Amino acid sequence: MRKYNLKTSRFSGFYNLTLDERREQLVTHSHLSPEDLLPFNTGGLSSSDADHMIENVIGIHSLPLGVALNFQINEKDVLVPFAIEEPSVVAGASFMAKLVRTGGGFQAKASAPEMIGQMQVLDLENLDAAIGIINQHSPELLAEADEVDPILKKFGGGARELQVRIIEESPIGAFLVVHLIYDVRDAMGANAVNTACETLAPRIEALTGGRVHLRILSNLADRRLARANCMIPVDELAFEKYTGEQVRDGILEAYAFAAADPYRAATHNKGIMNGVDAVVIATGNDWRAIEAGAHAYAARSGKYTSLSTWEADSDGNLVGKLEMPMAVGIVGGATKVHPAAQAAIKLMDIKSASELAEIIVSVGLAQNLAAIRALATEGIQRGHMSLHARQVAIAAGAEGDLIEKVAAQMVSEKVVRIDRAEKIIKSM
Repeated sequence: MRKYNLKTSRFSGFYNLTLDERREQLVTHSHLSPEDLLPFNTGGLSSSDADHMIENVIGIHSLPLGVALNFQINEKDVLVPFAIEEPSVVAGASFMAKLVRTGGGFQAKASAPEMIGQMQVLDLENLDAAIGIINQHSPELLAEADEVDPILKKFGGGARELQVRIIEESPIGAFLVVHLIYDVRDAMGANAVNTACETLAPRIEALTGGRVHLRILSNLADRRLARANCMIPVDELAFEKYTGEQVRDGILEAYAFAAADPYRAATHNKGIMNGVDAVVIATGNDWRAIEAGAHAYAARSGKYTSLSTWEADSDGNLVGKLEMPMAVGIVGGATKVHPAAQAAIKLMDIKSASELAEIIVSVGLAQNLAAIRALATEGIQRGHMSLHARQVAIAAGAEGDLIEKVAAQMVSEKVVRIDRAEKIIKSM
């Protein structure tokens, strides 16, 4: 097996290379072989493979797969795969990662991979008495749940704790919720947790005399958090007519808007998820679960707010932090079935779900910085529309070298519309 030999994620001029040249660069500078890149060439999934993954298959839907450069996370350089259709996301994250390198890169940490399974217990005559009974029998219930997945148990996972809550008010009155805390190791964990809840339900019914109704994992994985932080020296923030202090203060003002206003926070957090989802999708993980958990976590105080925080340190440098649930896996599910997802995992050279979570949360912070920096200075449209112009040119019918020529003219005119693209094509 070829030894991992990525020395840096800084590739000069990568954007200007042809598609084939970029692939050659990956083979030269990373541990991937030409064969490893094959899933990226074809989308990585055949129709017959897809037919076994979901129901009523009629084909395959593809997304562009790019690679974000410059990332240094926990002192390790990493190339990050992005599956996304939106222009400027890969470029924005890569450039912010370059700035963050000047302050030592991203520092990230993931907590234990503990997921929450919920069991809704109804038809109880005495809720407090039921709580006492469940707590009394907690050790044996956990032991039973521990036997559900021998593989997870072998690798150190399994049932950790039972927690019982009373839902005081609901449309059907008061009832109990039993939380099963389950360590799922390098899996996302939904199947293991759901199976464990199904296994415990009859025992809880027998002990309490109640009826266990729903038995399902929670996507508010607030015991499985990923955190990233970064520092950018204020001088490194300067560009064109903007001083570093102006950029820093503009970012802090933009963050304050998101922290205080849920309408702004929704768009602010969407910028974070632009980066997060792109990596989650590339690695075959459940991006809907990550989205649900992120937005629920953003509202945990009772008010929807920013997932990230930005401030100036005592030296005037910009400091950013991001904390969010990150229930991702590198074993099981589509991650093990989809060849392109396997290649994406190999590209990052990760050995655990915690490593993947740390990369993803760092990407989210980088993408957040890219968006609010643009908003706070030149406006979001300048960089975004120059990249979007190519899509508009293609939609208007441009092909080959004409795509860049049409896009460049629209950008110079500051009119990026399909009708204008069509007129430019006719004139050329």
